[in-house]
Amino acid sequence: MAISPCTSYVWTATMNARRISTRLYKLASRPRPDIGVPAAAPAGTRDLAAAGRPSLVDSGIYLDGRRVSSPMTLQETFQELGRFEGSMAWIGLVRPEASELQSLAAEFDLHELAVEDAVVAHQRSKLERYGDTLFVVLRAARYLDSREEIEFSELHVFVGPNFIITVRHGGSPDLVQVRRRLEHDATLLRLGPEAVLYAILDAVVDDYAPVVSGLENDIDEIETEVFGGDPAVSRRIYELSREVIEFQRSTHPLTRILEALAGGFTKYGIADDLQQYLRDVADHTAQVNERIDSFRFMLRDILTVNATLVAQSQNEEMKHLAESSNAQNEEVKKISAWAAILFAPTLVGTVYGMNFENMPELHWEYGYPLSVASMIAVSTILYRIFRKRSWI
Repeated sequence: MAISPCTSYVWTATMNARRISTRLYKLASRPRPDIGVPAAAPAGTRDLAAAGRPSLVDSGIYLDGRRVSSPMTLQETFQELGRFEGSMAWIGLVRPEASELQSLAAEFDLHELAVEDAVVAHQRSKLERYGDTLFVVLRAARYLDSREEIEFSELHVFVGPNFIITVRHGGSPDLVQVRRRLEHDATLLRLGPEAVLYAILDAVVDDYAPVVSGLENDIDEIETEVFGGDPAVSRRIYELSREVIEFQRSTHPLTRILEALAGGFTKYGIADDLQQYLRDVADHTAQVNERIDSFRFMLRDILTVNATLVAQSQNEEMKHLAESSNAQNEEVKKISAWAAILFAPTLVGTVYGMNFENMPELHWEYGYPLSVASMIAVSTILYRIFRKRSWI
């Protein structure tokens, strides 16, 4: 992540030679202030959008852990960096134009592939080395509780021997606070561009904590809804699972990035204090990844439980419908049985109620008793049959 002191010296000497004419012009046009006293600039960052450069959020020149100049343009930044020998430039951009990145690439010898990635964005989290320059892509996250969504932003960081360039595509992380923190910690900022990269990584990982808390709260609410029988909970589980997976894609590559940085501690002579800071960031990243993995397992289990509860609910409904249908069938059987029992006497009475002249039973002495006996007999037989079949 860093370079050897010898290489840094050669690189700086070369850059100074390239810009010597500009330095002489600057020295001739105005006196050089004491490098131990910061130039007229606030301790924190400055918003340069009012200067007509909306993509250039802030630009500062730092020497020995202190801000000594606050250039207003990229060209002035290049000149001031050459003016303060042994200094570091920290340039912050938001959605810059391709021409601006090309200007930075020409000045700091940035690789064209890294510049292309920074312009296009939509990259995965990664770390790549191009000579003496590191190119790091980070995916910051912010939880929107009102919509129960995670808003992702991309941050591209170029780290060189005497410069660090941040290119944001989105609203997070808050690099203004990162810059202010480092400007109030000269001991850390004195460690150079690697310290700034650490602070940025730390800010990105710290911003993951509210996201984790928001997801945990949503999962607790979902558990309540699942056992409360909310029919819309299945969709919410699915949507939250997608958010967790997308969040996982942003955090898991950080482990490989930090491992790659740790692998260069000895080779590039990283300070012991900075090594401890990076290990602390790695520990926090591991904790975040463990929580996210547990969220995925929990959501999977919740989805299984919800499917089981839905199936049980459907079975209960089907059982209730079956019981209702059986009860209706029993009622229909009873009605049908009594209708059949009453139909037999009605049939006999209807036949003998037609009063035809040629019906000998009408004038028979036993006609009436026989017809009544027939009605009773048929009804009794039908009643016993239906009773035996439990229809009555």
